[in-house]
Amino acid sequence: MAGHHRCGGDSIAVTNRAGAARSRPSAATALSSPRTYRVVLAYDGTGLHGWQTQPDAPTVQGLLLAAAGGVFEEEVRVVGASRTDAGVHALGQTAALTTSSPLSPAAVLGALNAHLPREIRVVSADDATPGFDARRAARGKRYAYLIDNGAVPSPQLLRYAWHRPRPLDVTGLRQALSRVRGGHEFSAFCASAGRAADPVCRVRAVHVRRRKSLVAIVISADRFLHHMVRNLVGSAVEVGRGARPPDWMEGVLRARDRTRAGPTAPAHGLTLLRVLY
Repeated sequence: MAGHHRCGGDSIAVTNRAGAARSRPSAATALSSPRTYRVVLAYDGTGLHGWQTQPDAPTVQGLLLAAAGGVFEEEVRVVGASRTDAGVHALGQTAALTTSSPLSPAAVLGALNAHLPREIRVVSADDATPGFDARRAARGKRYAYLIDNGAVPSPQLLRYAWHRPRPLDVTGLRQALSRVRGGHEFSAFCASAGRAADPVCRVRAVHVRRRKSLVAIVISADRFLHHMVRNLVGSAVEVGRGARPPDWMEGVLRARDRTRAGPTAPAHGLTLLRVLY
């Protein structure tokens, strides 16, 4: 989602406890007394094709809808706050799950986790305010990108960090990324698939930390463009490895030209930490 991070959409699933299709309720009865749960999800995106439901591939939204079909006896709508890319992880993805169920949030949490694969967990569930929309109500998002900067890749980090064996100058990373704080047009750091979106975003905070061989980059913004975080990280690494000076990032930002920026960092190093409301 940065990595990528376009907005999520709605989906409707109607399934029975065995996962087979059943007859759809009439328009008069479907969601007759809607109730929305605000659920927070954590997931390992390694084997998943992102958030958005796809017909022939496992996705977070698709598996959540399938789990809801094993819990509820009616149509369920799920709206996610961020449409993360294939391979991207999350510790705090927020979704609005709308049904007319009388179940308590605690019961919903337990029941969904009983039906979800172990790679996806509902970590909290609460009653949402009427009309809550997980996407439109979000004030911002926070992502972390991990880089394994050790000479030999850590087996424990293979799924969650980008291995870069050449030494990285953390001061250079900080100086490069400091250029993107504030409100800017981020066309130079947007993938072609997201060019139709408004390119103006406000980066509220950027932090770069090193602990031994692990480098963490945390970026918070009001919104993110498609692959924005991954493109910012890939460009900053060019500075960190000494191939570019720190002020090069500012020139790329002003040029608004994706071809002048660095490569896109791999998806598996990116984690959605939190959606801000």
